[in-house]
Amino acid sequence: MLPSHRLIENLIARYAELVDDGDFAGLGALLADAMFRGSVEPVSGSAAIEEMFRNTLIVYADGTPRTQHVTTNINAEVGEQAGTAFARSYVTVLRALADLPLRPVAAGRYRDRFARRDGQSRFVDWSVRIRMVGDVSRRLHGAAEGR
Repeated sequence: MLPSHRLIENLIARYAELVDDGDFAGLGALLADAMFRGSVEPVSGSAAIEEMFRNTLIVYADGTPRTQHVTTNINAEVGEQAGTAFARSYVTVLRALADLPLRPVAAGRYRDRFARRDGQSRFVDWSVRIRMVGDVSRRLHGAAEGR
């Protein structure tokens, strides 16, 4: 069995994989127990989180948003007795398209809270704060051109 901090790191990595794969139903399931806090009003519940991603991210012909989330500096603090954990990490979002060279489009921080539910660690609070934004006009629905 993996140590608790590795389980938390794996959940954070799984989030990045699901976003980059365009698996919004999978994101809804992963974050079903969580309050999702980002640049929009907080969202909770599997269906609402899935819908928020579908309405926010542009998906290309390959079924993905053509991004790669790189999560670093993960600091997981696990409270073994209470079955809770907290994590802080950095995220950099990269993008490349046929007519757009590879480049970072956003960078920020995640702050997550986890709890044991039915014997498994689950997100219960997921928060992102984007601190640096590049050109997201071809990443987000409704984003200003050249931003």
